[in-house]
Amino acid sequence: MTDRQRRTVRLLLVVVAIGLAVTAVAAATPAGRTLVVEDADSGEQLLTTPVSDGTPVVLSYTHSVEKTPVHDIYVVRNDSLVMTGMEFQSYGWGLPARANVTRENGSFTFDPQGRYEELYVKPGRTAGHRLRVGNTSYDLVARSDAEGVRLHLTERSVLQNTLDTLDS
Repeated sequence: MTDRQRRTVRLLLVVVAIGLAVTAVAAATPAGRTLVVEDADSGEQLLTTPVSDGTPVVLSYTHSVEKTPVHDIYVVRNDSLVMTGMEFQSYGWGLPARANVTRENGSFTFDPQGRYEELYVKPGRTAGHRLRVGNTSYDLVARSDAEGVRLHLTERSVLQNTLDTLDS
């Protein structure tokens, strides 16, 4: 092997070592919290989106009997989704008939108590389930093909976020 070939091999080894070091650091560096929506049965990730404390997460759907909109309102707090409100326009099956409900802007509202590490939802074509995270809205029915989903929070690394971005 010539001196030039040895230098080339050494340079290549240095570049590979630097690449591995950068990848290791990116894999170990937390990028922050992420809301994950995954298939409830297979665990396949259908959506990942960054969140932080205070990010609103709203599940909206049409009540199957009343045919009126319902909004379940959560906020990200630490590693949980905290339910901070529910808005609906008419009473029907599954809606809070005995809760301390107020009327605001034409809707009934109340503040249910609930802190969840995970939520399971069965998006329905009739209900038209949508998920709003911050200012971005997602069609849960289309993303899940109307199959059950699990929502939860996780810490993601810089590498995971980068790979997810490249996949999208």
